Amino acid sequence: MTTVYAAMRNTLLVARGDDDSGWRSERRLGEYDLQCLAVSPEAPERVFVGTFENGPLRSADGGRSFERVGDGIDADRVMSATVSPHDPEAVWVGTEPSAVYRSRDAGDSWERVEGITDQPSEPEWYFPPRPDTHHVRWIELDPHDPRRVYVGIELGALLVSDDAGGTWRERPPGSRRDNHSLSTHPDDPGRVYSAAGDGYAESHDGGESWTHLQEGLDHRYCWSVCPDPSDPDAVLVSSASGARSAHSPGSADSYVYRRRDGIWERLHDRGLPMGEGVVRAVLAVHEGEFYAANNRGLFRSEDGGESWARLPIDWSEEFERQAPRGLVVV
Repeated sequence: MTTVYAAMRNTLLVARGDDDSGWRSERRLGEYDLQCLAVSPEAPERVFVGTFENGPLRSADGGRSFERVGDGIDADRVMSATVSPHDPEAVWVGTEPSAVYRSRDAGDSWERVEGITDQPSEPEWYFPPRPDTHHVRWIELDPHDPRRVYVGIELGALLVSDDAGGTWRERPPGSRRDNHSLSTHPDDPGRVYSAAGDGYAESHDGGESWTHLQEGLDHRYCWSVCPDPSDPDAVLVSSASGARSAHSPGSADSYVYRRRDGIWERLHDRGLPMGEGVVRAVLAVHEGEFYAANNRGLFRSEDGGESWARLPIDWSEEFERQAPRGLVVV
């Protein structure tokens, strides 16, 4: 059985099922402003949700019930979360104002990871809708090196640590400033992908340097990036021309692109809604299948993005007016 967790603006949508037994969905957490989502494949019933005013929440039963687990976190706004690919008990979250916290006991207690705001460029960091602050938009843990950590600040810098957060270096050559999501590849050590407000970028040396592979990518306000586990040179990206056309349903105009053999193509007419009225998708992959969530529903591709089908679950009119915040499939 497959479980899809989708964080909407104030609802956690949990869909369980498969094509043989059918799909059923539940809605949880209607009273919170959800920001991010993290689940480990090694512990698929343990769900972490970051909220804007109520810190991190944890479920031990697949999203059926939640508790707040913020002991040691000094901020209520949790904007990013991830579970270590090396240890399902190790959880990292990023907050607004920018700070990173780590738990070694599945969220029971947290410690602050120092050094994030000690970078020389920190005075230049800001989040445009709230220009007096900034936040950690993404934390990516390297699947090949448990000590390497990538942190995206919205807006201002990419930070890289080679000693599990003991020290940090900022803005490697070619790195983006407005990283919205980062991804690594399970079979290609050193490969890192970035979808950023200032464009797409890749690293082949563990974040030391970055290149901008964008020819054919006509919309370069990038939001979600998802490489193909079977091919590190194949990747999906959701993008738009700018923030308003990415996030606001009333003026949305967003797209999903796929790169294969060094060429970007826009995935028109493949069963995945895009274009006018469609917000930027959040992407995920599970067992070789791609998933996407936008304001039109949850979609799945079994052939690398060549074709898409909507999952047969209830999608309310309220969701049509929202931009999904997170998507995990286990």
